[in-house]
Amino acid sequence: MYEIQHRIAGEAFTDPDGRTGPVFNPATGEQAGTVALAADATVDAAVASAKAAAPTWAATSLSRRTKLLFAFRNLVEKHTDDIAKVLTAEHGKTLDDSRGEIARGIENIEYATAITEHMKGEMSHDVSTGIDVHTIRRPLGVVAGITPFNFPAMVPLWMLPNAVATGNAFILKPSERDPSAGMLLAELFDEAGFPPGVLNVVNGDKVAVDRLLNHPDVDGISFVGSTPVAKYIHRTAIENGKRVQALGGAKNHMIVLPDADIDLAADAAVSAGYGSAGERCMAISVVVAVGSAADPLVDAIATRIPKIAVGPGDEPGTEMGPLITEQHRDRVAGYVEAGEEAGAEVVADGRDLVERPGYFMGPTLLDRVTPSMTVYQDEIFGPVLSVVRVDTYPEAMEILNSNPYANGTAIFTRDGGAARRFESEAQVGMVGINVPVPVPVGSHSFGGWKNSLFGDTHMYGPEGIRFYTRAKAVTTRWPDPADSAVDLGFPRNV
Repeated sequence: MYEIQHRIAGEAFTDPDGRTGPVFNPATGEQAGTVALAADATVDAAVASAKAAAPTWAATSLSRRTKLLFAFRNLVEKHTDDIAKVLTAEHGKTLDDSRGEIARGIENIEYATAITEHMKGEMSHDVSTGIDVHTIRRPLGVVAGITPFNFPAMVPLWMLPNAVATGNAFILKPSERDPSAGMLLAELFDEAGFPPGVLNVVNGDKVAVDRLLNHPDVDGISFVGSTPVAKYIHRTAIENGKRVQALGGAKNHMIVLPDADIDLAADAAVSAGYGSAGERCMAISVVVAVGSAADPLVDAIATRIPKIAVGPGDEPGTEMGPLITEQHRDRVAGYVEAGEEAGAEVVADGRDLVERPGYFMGPTLLDRVTPSMTVYQDEIFGPVLSVVRVDTYPEAMEILNSNPYANGTAIFTRDGGAARRFESEAQVGMVGINVPVPVPVGSHSFGGWKNSLFGDTHMYGPEGIRFYTRAKAVTTRWPDPADSAVDLGFPRNV
């Protein structure tokens, strides 16, 4: 059984309190290791390390930062399989899913390598006689990232590359449920040649989170997780004078119009609803079937579900792994039971797999779900796809735009005019047109609206650069050399 501690100033760090939590293999249900749960003193040590490193790192040239980021990117790519294996072992997703997650994280490192372009300021010459104004962007100082269990490699890489590229020192607090991927990334970061203290990792629970939120030397907080916790993170960080971006939960809708390619829509619903066992904030959890699309779409999804291979993520051929914990698996099953009791039709019942070893639940399809049901209202975060039937496009839009979450949405149609209208009318932060999971690439920013985002900026991309920096305006006036007492060699008429 392995033990995971912390990493501070480039070295392993043992927590003095000795408080630990279990790390399970969700495919077997057996405990695989323990993770240290940081005490306040450990968080303080990480913050002190970051604070000591920040001034020198902020003064490091952009070209030097770029070279180190390239080295880090290459090491992450080289060790993709190593990271994927520990990720799958602790999270449960398939190895292919894990590799894909790492590839999306690498995109963000690559975006950060262009920091010489991203940090350009603006210049106004002669705003008044002999006076110029220019702007520069400066790092915040010490920033922290609190990341979720469902993407233990990708989400840290949404934050870390831009944070350090802009000159900040970064503290990572990964999920205590699957901490090994974050620790491995930190080791590769140090191997790339970054100075000690630019990245520190503290493992832990709410004790560590609260200390980061309340520590006076932490200048900014990035968070991805559930909406209740995002609200808490946002409120507490703001009260302590910190800059904060907190991404919350989701209830992503996919609207299927009668003219849609039903096979394409069914394939998309299956991959977007059941991929990574539905443990994605961008998973499609509600299909809004409009008019005559409903019956053939439900039938097409139902015929695909038995073909999904459910099993341990490291077994060849597996397409969907287990859920992260037994408690979460039981919670998801409870939502299916509640939906059935409320009148939803259970077309495919994943609860059949609950009795097998590990935290498995099969793909589940509920038809004739209504917005009054808890299975519709709450973020389930599992392999449960709900079908809501409506007669018209306006009804579909009313359901979509009335939902308190506004992370991602998609429409499936062959009509360009309908798609263009949807793009404008959907009150959601990320929109897909015949694309079920519209996650932006690393050069665009990620984030929703309403109860899916708390704070002023989205994650990574251009808004990530703005989040981790502050603009400074500099106004200058210099005397004309002809009037200067310094002899610059200019010819003079005497």
